[in-house]
Amino acid sequence: MARRVAVVGAGVSGLASIKCCLEEGLQPTCFERSHDLGGLWRFTEHVEEGRASLYKSVVSNSCKEMSCYSDFPFPEDYPNYVPNSQFLEYLKMYANRFNLLKCIQFETTVCSVTKRPDFATSGQWEVVTLHEGKQSSAIFDAVMVCTGYLTTPYLPLDSFPGIHTFKGQYFHSRQYKYPDMFKDKRVLVVGMGNSGTDIAVEASHMAKKVFLSTTGGAWVMSRISDSGNPWDMVFTTRFQNMLRNALPTPVANWLLARKMNSWFNHANYGLVPEDRVQLREPVINDDLPGCIITGRVQIKPSIREVRENSVLFSHAPREEPIDIIVFATGYTFAFPFLDESVVKVEAGQASLYKYVFPAHLQKPTLAVIGLIKPFGSMIPTGEVQARWAVQVLKGLNTLPPPSLRVKEVEERKQNKPSGFGLCYCKALQSDYIAYVDELLTSINAKPNLFSLLLTDPRLALAIFFGPCSSYQFRLTGPGKWEGARNAILTQWDRTLKATKTRTVQESPPSFESFLKLLSFLALLVALFLIFL
Repeated sequence: MARRVAVVGAGVSGLASIKCCLEEGLQPTCFERSHDLGGLWRFTEHVEEGRASLYKSVVSNSCKEMSCYSDFPFPEDYPNYVPNSQFLEYLKMYANRFNLLKCIQFETTVCSVTKRPDFATSGQWEVVTLHEGKQSSAIFDAVMVCTGYLTTPYLPLDSFPGIHTFKGQYFHSRQYKYPDMFKDKRVLVVGMGNSGTDIAVEASHMAKKVFLSTTGGAWVMSRISDSGNPWDMVFTTRFQNMLRNALPTPVANWLLARKMNSWFNHANYGLVPEDRVQLREPVINDDLPGCIITGRVQIKPSIREVRENSVLFSHAPREEPIDIIVFATGYTFAFPFLDESVVKVEAGQASLYKYVFPAHLQKPTLAVIGLIKPFGSMIPTGEVQARWAVQVLKGLNTLPPPSLRVKEVEERKQNKPSGFGLCYCKALQSDYIAYVDELLTSINAKPNLFSLLLTDPRLALAIFFGPCSSYQFRLTGPGKWEGARNAILTQWDRTLKATKTRTVQESPPSFESFLKLLSFLALLVALFLIFL
């Protein structure tokens, strides 16, 4: 059984891993290369090597009830979608609440993680670190890698003919911090992910002209969904997920497109995705349609050629003058401190069993936490991964032999669609609820809806029809939290408290109830006439 565990990185997944280790009586030591915790959520004025970088205005795309740790809700007075500065404060509150700081060594870079000579029997690792110019090494029974996938920018300049002749300024979106640099400039943003659209919208308030270039288009959705509720509290429910997964993929995709187009017709805005079979993560942006309809942002196709002071787009008759190009072309990931024989990255994927354990390792004593793109929040996903991984490291949960793990990974890499539900075929993509439930089942922490329906029907209905918030993952199993039930039943109260900051006199519901009664009676009459 593992006792001493090295945790690499003190971001959201690293903090969860430390806590899970402590809960199970292990001895974690976390190595963080910067001077503070927070990872992605800690804004800095300058880009730091080896760390994710964000711009000043970043706000969470997942609401606070869906993106909190499963036993530590956000403060009630926090907004539903949290600015990066408050998100960082939340992470610090979490670290203080569970006394995690004692386990973190700041300004310590992990240079290498290598197998011990007796790894086949001990499963141990030698971890070499660098602190204040001095190298040191230590032996650990297990390692949890929590470095994320947003540290190495992907900048395929060879895909843009003529870029080296461009006399203006160009850079990766990782370098972007403030929109002031765009004042009175003609700006082109390449790439239509969340960062690209955010930057285009911000630039539109300062720049002379803004173009947003996309090759394949994307669905754009607002944080605000039905009745003004947070989008993920409406979309991410067990009931809706079950319905989607029971439908043939073309039907599920049609329903998704219908929902996305209910806000605005994406085809009329030049945004509709070209590939509507394989699900691409929707872009969350509340302002882009308004910028397009007011002419502040123009959507353009892919770039055919870059010239000295202009860009020529595909299928466009004339070139457009450009001063600044921002490449929001995403990221690659790597593990420079690990040998390729441990974790090999190919085509944007690593051979990880259940996205966590290197499939071929005879001794599963190294886990990668947070290297996944669920259609849901990253914090609960990484936390469940950490809870499962710690159970494996302790020997309480047994993995199948390496041959079966490798076989499962290879089958996943083939990206064969099932024909039902949404098609999660891109690298690292996963159905949030299905994936989390799979790991929860392994540690006996998945809520039993049938049992709850008999013993606590109110809670069972809230779990099935309501938001699939992370509190559900603490109702039972290791790490059970006594406050989980109350957190589930009061999550809408906390959501409304953040927005109902002014008391208003609501109209009496009598007329609305009367209309519902009339509708119900009309339905009964219609059914009677049909079957008469």
